[in-house]
Amino acid sequence: MSQNKFDYDVLYIGSGHGTFDGAIPLAAKGIKVGVVEAGLVGGTCPNRGCNAKISLDSPVTHQRYAESMQKIVTHPVHINWQENVQHKNTVIQNLPGAITGMLKNQGITILKGTGQFQDQHTVIVNEQAITAEKVVIATGLHPHRLDIPGTQLAHDSEDFMNLTHLPDNIAIIGSGYISMEFATMANAAGANVTVLMHGKQALRQFYQPFVQKIVDDLTQRGVKFITQADISAFRQEGQSLWIDYGQNQHLKTNWILDATGRVPNIEKLNLDKIGVAYNDNGIVVNDHLQTNVENIYASGDVIDKQQPKLTPTAIFESLYLTQLLSQATTDSIQYPVIPSVVFTSPRIAKAGMSVAAAQDNHFDIQTVDFDNDWYRQVNNEKIADSRLIFDNAHHLVGATEVSDQADNAMNTLLPAIEFQFGKAELSRLIYLFPSISSATWDQIK
Repeated sequence: MSQNKFDYDVLYIGSGHGTFDGAIPLAAKGIKVGVVEAGLVGGTCPNRGCNAKISLDSPVTHQRYAESMQKIVTHPVHINWQENVQHKNTVIQNLPGAITGMLKNQGITILKGTGQFQDQHTVIVNEQAITAEKVVIATGLHPHRLDIPGTQLAHDSEDFMNLTHLPDNIAIIGSGYISMEFATMANAAGANVTVLMHGKQALRQFYQPFVQKIVDDLTQRGVKFITQADISAFRQEGQSLWIDYGQNQHLKTNWILDATGRVPNIEKLNLDKIGVAYNDNGIVVNDHLQTNVENIYASGDVIDKQQPKLTPTAIFESLYLTQLLSQATTDSIQYPVIPSVVFTSPRIAKAGMSVAAAQDNHFDIQTVDFDNDWYRQVNNEKIADSRLIFDNAHHLVGATEVSDQADNAMNTLLPAIEFQFGKAELSRLIYLFPSISSATWDQIK
């Protein structure tokens, strides 16, 4: 790459996982790298996403565990929401600085400000023209907002995770990841929660019989679900908020979370000026993560893609670009099996082929008997179910589970799904015993 014609060999716009995981090793190869970031270094996941969320959720898992062991462990366990948020802040507050340090230690320049294309090699940051031979767009997503009267009365996921006082009544709009996870947290911490759904199904990308188990459990715990809500407006009357929905129906609440999805951060990039193709789902790329403008690439959640828009996907893409942009490979990106999990209590997780696809292919779908699995009974799990999908050669090609340990179980099964292990390979893996991994692995031997 040229060291003279441009300010940088590679300029990243955005500093999240779609950038820093790959930019650091790229710079270590001697390539001059710059990173443009208007907000906190590290992007969504470390600062207002995954890390913050799992910290807030941790007390919920402890509460559920005490509940399941209530004849053995003192119950009930109460969650102090204010202390929970303070602990979350303590856990994540040093992450932007730590990531900044890792970038700078490799000689990467951090340019604070919003990047906007002037031409395919020039990005304007704070009215200064920055040039680069290659540019990687890794700007991620931001919360969607309903286009209805009173939309300014609603809040987003970051607002929820920074609530120092949990309102008595919370209304959550939507029924995806954020909605179901935050409904679980708020309910566990003592709030009255109502979830207003666009359709009839929550978590539509997951196996619906398992999703229904979670919905039924939350309903039993006091969460109200309103299907096909058809919300028309938010209103404020005194200290109360009102949601107008359905056929002249109204819901009174104290706080509204708009969890209707996330949309690509592309509106400020000036993509039309340089001709980069995009749509409502994000930036269009080929199998080398390259846009239709040859020197411009994209990474992370801002891409229009079939793969799950998750942190592990962004990391994989960022590391792939490290190899591509350093000319260590010319191969196209080959995505591995990417698992997904919803951090409700219990969790619901999946990897590989879905149950629906397995039925279409007439593959073998096995139900795991958790009732007679001694290890699963150690914690008195009340909701635990799993489906394992095998092809005609009895290779594990997919799995989905709902349980307190679904995320760990899915991680255990991933190698078998990704590498298509046969009986010889399966017999060579011995896990620590007793453990969830050992119990999970025994299901497929």
